[in-house]
Amino acid sequence: MNPEELKGKWNQLKSKLREKFSKLTNDDWEQLHSDKEKLIGKIQERYGTSKEQAQKELHEFFNKYKDHH
Repeated sequence: MNPEELKGKWNQLKSKLREKFSKLTNDDWEQLHSDKEKLIGKIQERYGTSKEQAQKELHEFFNKYKDHH
């Protein structure tokens, strides 16, 4: 999902993303503003994963979301 698609669908996706990445705080979500790179960074920080792993999980989430909508 490119940055423009993410911005357009952010409000729809945010609740599903919050379920998937439940370790992110409300403050984290407020700071993200549909920024994919910031989201990857927060996933890394909260879950202690590598950037590659965070990107992979996010990519899988977006693919799953596309398949169901």
